[in-house]
This record gives sequence, C-alpha cells and structure tokens, in this order.
Amino acid sequence: MRGGSPVTDTAGKPSGGTLGPGAGSSATGDGLVRRRRRRWTRVAAAGAGLLVLAAGGGGWAVYAKLNGNITADEAAAAELAEYERERPTALVSGALNILLIGSDSRAGAGNGKYGKDSGTERSDTTILLHLAADRRSATAVSLPRDLMVNVPSCRRPDGSRTEPMFAMFNYAFEVGGSACSIRTVEKLTSVRIDHHMVIDFSGFKNMVDAVGGVQVCLKEPITDKAAKLKLPAGRVTLDGEQALGYVRVRKTLGNGSDTDRMDRQQQFLGALVSKLRGNDVLLNPVKLYPVLDAATSSLTTDPELASLRGLYQLVRGVRDIPTEHVRFLTVPRESYVYDANRDQLVEPAAERLFARLRTDEPVSVAKSTKKDDETDSSASTFRGSTAADGSCG
Repeated sequence: MRGGSPVTDTAGKPSGGTLGPGAGSSATGDGLVRRRRRRWTRVAAAGAGLLVLAAGGGGWAVYAKLNGNITADEAAAAELAEYERERPTALVSGALNILLIGSDSRAGAGNGKYGKDSGTERSDTTILLHLAADRRSATAVSLPRDLMVNVPSCRRPDGSRTEPMFAMFNYAFEVGGSACSIRTVEKLTSVRIDHHMVIDFSGFKNMVDAVGGVQVCLKEPITDKAAKLKLPAGRVTLDGEQALGYVRVRKTLGNGSDTDRMDRQQQFLGALVSKLRGNDVLLNPVKLYPVLDAATSSLTTDPELASLRGLYQLVRGVRDIPTEHVRFLTVPRESYVYDANRDQLVEPAAERLFARLRTDEPVSVAKSTKKDDETDSSASTFRGSTAADGSCG
C-alpha cells in the first residue's frame, strides 16, 4: 500500500550519491506597461486604504497582525546557506522557482482531528512552481510523494544528521523539513529553488472558506466516510473542509492512484485561481481581510517572503498572467521497477521538462490519454491542464 514506510533499502538497488526578459520594447509597449503599473498601484492603494478605514483607525494593528501571522523558516535558511556551494546556479535572471509544500502535520489548531500526532511531518503535497522571467506564464509541477529519489544527508530537528538515502520523496520533509526537501528537489532537477512556502491543513481550509468556497464539477456522486465527503454529481461549491477531503482522498475516487489524486489537486487549484481572479478582493475590505488573514495564517516561508511586503512583491509580479497561461502538470512518472506501489521518473521526458524550467523555456500542456509522458513528439508539450480548465465553464 502507498503511504507506508517511506524508506527503501538501497541494497541491490540504485543508491544515492553524493536572460531576463528581452530588451528593446517599443515606446508604445513601454507606455502600456507604465499605464498598467499606475492602474495596479491605484487599485492596490485603494484596497489597502479601504482595509485601513474598515479597521476603524487600527490599520497598523491589522497590518502587524497579518505580518505576524507568517513564520520565517530561519532553520531552513541556515541549512541551505551551509550547503550553498553544492546548490544549482540560477540560469535566467528574473525567473523564479518556488517550492510549495502541503504539510500533513497534526500539530496546531484544528489539525489534530485529521489523525494522531506522531511527532513527525510529511509532505502531503509538493509543487514546484516556476514563474517565467517575463511573468507571462506560470508552470506548477506536482512531485509525487512516493517518487523514489536520492535524499542527501540532512539535519534533523534535534541537530543530528541523517545518512544519504534512496527513499520516497516525502521522507526528505519528514526527517529534515523544508531544507531537506529543497535540497532533494535541487538534486533531482538541477533547478535552483528561490523561495518556499509550507502550509498545513487548517491554512488550506481557511483559504478556501475566505474566498467563499470553490466550485468543482463532479462526474458522479462522492461518498467517502474517511474523508467525510458526501457530494452529489454536477456543479458543487466546496467549503474548506470539503475541499481538503476532496484533494486528499484517494481510495474512493478515480483509479485510486496518487497520480489521479494529483490530477484532482491540480484541477482544484486551477478553479481556486479562477475564483481569486474573478473576485473583487482588493476593492472589497470585507473580502480582503479574511483572505489576507487566511493566506498568512499557518504559513511558513523563507525569510525573504516572511512579510506582507515580500508576499505582495511576489503576487504583484504574477497578477496579470492569464488563466490559460497558468499550467499544471505532474512530473513524468511510472511505477518503480522494484515496487509497483512506488514511482520513478520517466526519462528522457522528465529531464526535458527540468531543462525547460532551468532555462525558462515555454512548457505547454494538453489533455491526453497517453500515460504520464508527453502528448506528442514535441519536447515542450506535456500531459496537464491550465487554470482556465479548472472552472466548470
């Protein structure tokens, strides 16, 4: 069964070892960019102003609360700095790679009901998000938690170090937290990770509730006692609790595989992006505050992002990406040769994907019936979907 012990002994098996956007824009193009920036500044300022007014003069207190919600991952920063020499070099100025980690921790308010707190965390969901240097596209690549990878020696919370291990990918987060996950992903992909974010169950639920729920389209009814889901077929608006069950459940939906679950997660995230883009959040303080509060609560990031200013700078850079240019896909994978309940990369497809991310080249996605590989002979097209596909239409 998937989800068992994440470590696979290496005996007799593979073991772990050891430019920006183009210049020369026309005057007309530059003018359009300046007008868009001025328009965004006015909208953002109006939204912030409304929030301050709604706070009844307590604007600084509101800002301080939201800013204080975010936890800076200083331990990860120190670990990554220690291993700076072995980390990949960023090849394209302006492009950003962000590792998004969904933690299955039972610690913290509201998380205990999802299972017994074992004292360890695993990466329930991990997504490598690539933002193009020109900020005209975003590519989100799901990394299966059961993917067999080389995990380097990492620092445990108690200060001791692990041995290099060939293991399931989520083992890295369990033993060494976000820094170990980042170093494992960089070793696997040779893609430099610029930022990371970790969010737990409660943070995810609160975000969905803050936007008023997210609509999905179900081909058939869902009844899953373990996930506490009982949903009819057709258009359904999921609240936070339902959404968490929907993106985590595996046994009673689809073919029961983790790949099928990741496809469902990607479709849901696409619908969430569409909902956020369609809502007048910035201009409505009633909507703005709970969204900001939910987005910052239960969030741990690298120190550079651990402030409202840092998050704003990030969001500001991606605000104009059309939903059809927000792409979701799962890294090309197949059953691991030594264990059908584990995954391994499909090569050379996976390396072609990683190479395009490293060099900030376009990645196209298309729906396909082909299994976990490119949909055609084009090296830039992979099986996946866009945020525009996430809505019910």
